[in-house]
Amino acid sequence: MVLFAYPVKLKSINKDRDKRYILARIAGVDLPKNKHIDIALTYIHGIGLASARKILDKVDLPYTMSSDDLDGDDVTRIRKVIEDEYTVEGDRRREVSMDIKRLMDLGCYRGRRHRMNLPCRGQKTKTNARTRKGP
Repeated sequence: MVLFAYPVKLKSINKDRDKRYILARIAGVDLPKNKHIDIALTYIHGIGLASARKILDKVDLPYTMSSDDLDGDDVTRIRKVIEDEYTVEGDRRREVSMDIKRLMDLGCYRGRRHRMNLPCRGQKTKTNARTRKGP
């Protein structure tokens, strides 16, 4: 084994393998390399583990497949399912913020708690809720 003290660009022997290392980009998010594909899909805002596994079931890919092993056809099929059936990234963030704004405009209990920057799910606030209330 040879150790180099400076960065060295090594030439690849296997050209077919290099074609697989194109970074998969789905819904504007670069999927991480060297992770199972079900975990890699959770990096997209709006897709959790259960949703990722449903997507993989629809495109007939195993959960344990590495994101490095995806080819262009697999990425295209995953991208199509996500675009057709899920609200992700910016659209999802906008939906959530509009839902919170609607609650505040209604003046309901949850809306008032959001407006006052207090927890709205019944937690006590005498000693806790420092993240929400501030120091």
